[in-house]
Parts: sequence; C-alpha cells; structure tokens
Amino acid sequence: MSSWEYLISPAILFFLLGALAVLVKSDLEIPDSVLKVLSLYLLFALGFKGGTELQKTEFTAEIVIPLLVATAASFVIPFLVYPVARLRFSRADAAAVAATYGSVSAVTFMTAASYLEARGTPFGGYMVAALALMESPAILVGLLLARRKDAKDPSENPSWASVVHECLANKSVLVLLGSLVVGIVTPESGIKSLAPFVSGLFPGMLCFFLLDLGIVAARRIGDLKAGGFFPLALGLGFPIVAGAVAISVAKILGLREGDAVLFAILCASGSYIAVPAAFRAALPAANPSVYVGLALGVTFPFNLLLGIPLAYSIIHALWA
Repeated sequence: MSSWEYLISPAILFFLLGALAVLVKSDLEIPDSVLKVLSLYLLFALGFKGGTELQKTEFTAEIVIPLLVATAASFVIPFLVYPVARLRFSRADAAAVAATYGSVSAVTFMTAASYLEARGTPFGGYMVAALALMESPAILVGLLLARRKDAKDPSENPSWASVVHECLANKSVLVLLGSLVVGIVTPESGIKSLAPFVSGLFPGMLCFFLLDLGIVAARRIGDLKAGGFFPLALGLGFPIVAGAVAISVAKILGLREGDAVLFAILCASGSYIAVPAAFRAALPAANPSVYVGLALGVTFPFNLLLGIPLAYSIIHALWA
C-alpha cells in the first residue's frame, strides 16, 4: 500500500466524510448508544486479539523491557507537557492536556496496526499490552499535577483511592485490560469461534467509528480558535517531537520495524476517551473543549493522515 493508497483507504475516507458533513452543515449524526457499542467493540476486539497473540509470546527481556519503557513514558510525558501547556492554559486545563498526551489513542493505534497489516509488516501482540499499560498512568500524573498546583483546601480534592478507582474502573480501561486477559486464557477452540466477530467485523466497525470521529474533530477545531496559534502549534508539535524521540528509543531497544512504528504512534498520540471520562468527574474545573479539542481536533487528524505513514517511512528507512 502506497502513501496515496493509504489516504484513500476506507477508514481515512470515512473520517474525511464525517468532517465534510460538518462543513456542509449536514444533519448527519450517530446516536450515542451506537457509539458506546462501537467503542466497546473496538476495545474488546483489540484487547482480545492482543491477548491471543500474547498466548504465543515468551516473556523474555526483549518484551518486558519495552513494556516497562512504554509505561514509564506514560508517567514522564505529562511532566514534560505540563509546563509547555501552562504557558497559555489555566492550571486545570494544563494538567488535563498533560494527561491527554501522556495517555494514548486506541483508535490511532488500531489504524496504525491496520496500516502495518496492509503492508505485510509483522508486529508483536505484546504491543497491545503496551497500549493498555499506557492508558492510566498519565491520568494519575495529570490529577497529581492538578492537586499540587490548584488545591487551596485539600479536603476539596478527591482521595487517592477514588482517583485510582476512577482510572481502573473506567469502562475503556476495564474493557481493554479485561479483554486482554480473556484473550490470554481462552483456548484455541474459543479463539476460532470468535474469529468472525473479532476479526471479520473489525474493519467495517472501525470505519463507522471514524465517521463519527470526523464529525467530532471538525466541530472541536472551532473550540480552539480563542487560543490563537498556540494550540495548533502544541497539537502538531507534540506528535512530531514525541514520535522522533520514540523512534530513537525504539532503535536503542532494538525493536523490530512493526513494533517500533506502533511504539512511536503510541507515544505521539493523545487520549480522547479515557482521559475525558476520568477528568470530567475528578477535575471538573478543566475545560473539555481544550484538551479534547487538541487531541481530537488537531493531533488525531495529523497522526491519521500524516503521522502514521511518516513514522513508517522513517522507521522503514532506518531499519533497512
């Protein structure tokens, strides 16, 4: 698949169709109930397929070390993003933005995995475990930054027990981690019986989900206009810088080509599912139009249209 063919793949075209619907002021809407089912299905399929791959994986240092590095990245990135975001945004908003970019986008990961599969580039199932491990740490760090910077009365802050529970009990995290475990313990007969549902329906469901994300992304861009050039620079600069650093780390770790692409995309993406779900309850002072707008209106389209093929091209050249 060439870069041009990637841009006219069904998944990308449906995303662009959603954005077009907003531009022409169409009444196209996907019901919330349908979106919830789509989200849960994609996370379930992703986690289950990753778990089945992990069944075949021997947990050597070559796998454990990258997983530890991925988890560490989710802790470290928010501390690096926060002072930059604080240059323009309020403390609560900056903490939410930091958590957003420390966490990851499952849909971007899925699209990158599909891109690799189309090119016949193999990757390890353990990278799904990296996706799951990177979801929650950044949320904890973001709330820590908000508590440390914003709190005047400690009693007003949520307890650490409630913060941890909010992260781990979040439906996105729970379904992803739970499906991963189920996939690990399911016997071969069960895997075969679920194959039509988990693999056969996946491309079409992803296209339908991206149609809605195109609608939301086009609407969220307007939320960032008040911030001037800064939000655009942050939303585009982060994936470029984070992706470049991740590629360097992947090279040092000796990751194979497909795993390096996925690691770079994970580090370069931003969460618009797990972080909003957690922060709306734990940090209501943060404005969703800022951190969701950045992740979904700027960084997600960039990664989808340019970031994935760019990361692949660079890694393919360096690993050759």
